[in-house]
Amino acid sequence: MFLRESCLPPGWYPRNKDEIEEFLAPYGNSSFGKNASAAIAPHAGWYYSGSTAAQALSTLNQKAETVVVIGGHLPKGTPVLMAAEDGVKTPFGTMVIDAELRAEFEKQVSTEIKPTKPDRYNDNTVEVLLPMVHYYFPKAALLWLRFPSELSSFEAGKLLDKAAKALGRRIVVLASADLTHYGENYGFSPKGRGKPALEWVKNVNDAAFINAVLERNPALVLECAEKDFSSCSAGAVLGALGFASTQSKKAKLLEYCTSADALGDDAPASFVGYAAISFL
Repeated sequence: MFLRESCLPPGWYPRNKDEIEEFLAPYGNSSFGKNASAAIAPHAGWYYSGSTAAQALSTLNQKAETVVVIGGHLPKGTPVLMAAEDGVKTPFGTMVIDAELRAEFEKQVSTEIKPTKPDRYNDNTVEVLLPMVHYYFPKAALLWLRFPSELSSFEAGKLLDKAAKALGRRIVVLASADLTHYGENYGFSPKGRGKPALEWVKNVNDAAFINAVLERNPALVLECAEKDFSSCSAGAVLGALGFASTQSKKAKLLEYCTSADALGDDAPASFVGYAAISFL
């Protein structure tokens, strides 16, 4: 079996399964239920956004046979990237990739949008969530994808539903996306620094992106990400919206926070926004 190894250094997430189980145990019973067709979770190190991500994952339908994780960090014009391996290694063992679903989805995307390419790059957006995925879905298969920040990703999300139905497969979709990257570390400081900047990101910049998602408006989601720099992985969000448009009618913000919250700093020089959103 051709397996994908971890590329992230220690510190991103626990490598001991007992530590992971202890971390995730409080998030086993979401007040939103366990019937969500799709969710959006952040992809920073678990110290900063792990609890937020866990809240999103814990709402996904536990009857799913395959969990589709859509990462990002891809600009407009990039093809959909797909892990070509047979499985991935997590602290819980090997999570098998759904080769049948991958082939069917690849056929759909190549026919209706443009050909896919193998994801041979090191990137955190999918890997950092896989220990959680494997914990919550110990018997499910995986489909590892990354979508570009363009409206075709919304259509690709719809094609996930089409591919799954062609195979009679029960799937859920998890999109991996952080929000505004603000401050000197990221070269984006339109409101200066300190507490006023943090409040602007929370109440204006990230709020506009989150509202666009909750309104299920793909064009506005992309516009916010491009004009306001309010998400590093809008393609993943668009993919989840596209899939959810075929499945669900309700979207809910489960939690919003920033890296400043984890650090206990109300006037940080640099920080990132995170949101957990679920679709039922």
